[in-house]
Amino acid sequence: MKDTILYGDCRETLCGFLPQSARMCVTSPPYYGLRDYGGEDSQIGQEQTPEEFIEQLVNVFKEVRNVLTDDGTCWVNIGDSYYNYRPGRGQGLVKQTVSNTKQDLPDMCPRRGNRLEGLKEKDLIGIPWMFAFAMRADGWYLRQDIIWNKPNPMPESVKDRCTKAHEYIFLFSKNKKYFYDNEAIKEPAKDWGTRDRTNGKYHNEGSGLQPHSGLTKSYEKKNKRSVWSVTKKPYKGAHFAVFPPDLIEPCILAGSEKGDTILDPFMGSGTTAMVAKKLDRHYIGCELHENYGDLIEERVLPYENRLEKFFEEG
Repeated sequence: MKDTILYGDCRETLCGFLPQSARMCVTSPPYYGLRDYGGEDSQIGQEQTPEEFIEQLVNVFKEVRNVLTDDGTCWVNIGDSYYNYRPGRGQGLVKQTVSNTKQDLPDMCPRRGNRLEGLKEKDLIGIPWMFAFAMRADGWYLRQDIIWNKPNPMPESVKDRCTKAHEYIFLFSKNKKYFYDNEAIKEPAKDWGTRDRTNGKYHNEGSGLQPHSGLTKSYEKKNKRSVWSVTKKPYKGAHFAVFPPDLIEPCILAGSEKGDTILDPFMGSGTTAMVAKKLDRHYIGCELHENYGDLIEERVLPYENRLEKFFEEG
C-alpha cells in the first residue's frame, strides 16, 4: 500500500498499514489544548491534562513503530503551551493567530475548569520534553533534539518574557542501529580551508601555507547542525498550521532513500506527502478529516510522476 491516506482517527487507522512498510515517519501532532478540530470529543489535543495528552501520543507512536522497518526513524515536531488557570475562569491556553483559508477552521478549545496539579498560572508546561522522555521510556531511542528556529515567529504581546521563536524536532530510532544518510544533508562550510598538523590550526585558501603532502584535508562541507532556521510559509487554502516543506525535507533526505515510503499519521494539508513525492519517495498517512483530501491531492499532483520517471531512467 503506497501513496495512500486513510481517513479517520490515526489510533484506529494506523493498523491498516502493513508492518514494516515505511522507512521513516515525519510528523507534527496537534498542539495540546489549542484547537478543537471538530468531531469526536476524544480527539488528540483535547485531553484534560498534559499527562493524558502525552499518553495518547505515545499510543499513536506504538502503532507507528509497528509500521516502520527495523532500521527506521521517527522525526516529530512538537510545540509547547503555557498554563493559564484563574479561579472561576477555568483553564485557558495561549491562543494562536489563524490566517485566511478556504478550509473550515478548527475552533479554539473550550476553557477547562480543572486546575492542573503541579502547574502554576503562566507556567510553561514543557510538553516537548514530557513527550520525549515518555517515548524513551516506551522503548524508542531518543537520538537528538533539533531546534526549529523561526525567523518570522508569531507575534506575542507579552512583556515579561521573550517572544517564543522556536519549536523542537525530536529524532527517535526504532533500534540502536538505524538508517541515517549523513551526506545527504551536509551543509556548505563557509570558511573551509586546510589543516596544518604541525600546530592543529586551520588556514583559509590563499594564506600562503604550504604544508607537507598528506597532512592536509579540504573541508568543503560540514555536518548539518542541530539548529534549523526555517521560515514559516503559509499555503493558500491550507490547514491553519501548515508544516513547512523546508523543515520536512532534511528529515526525509536523512531518514530514507529514493523509492522508500514515508509515514505521517497526522497528514493535515499533505505537506509530508508533497515533499515525499518531490524527493522521489512514496507516502502513506492518516488524516482525521476527509475534507482535506482534495487539498492534499492538489499539492501532490505536480510531483506525481517523478518517481516513475526516476526508476525508468535508473
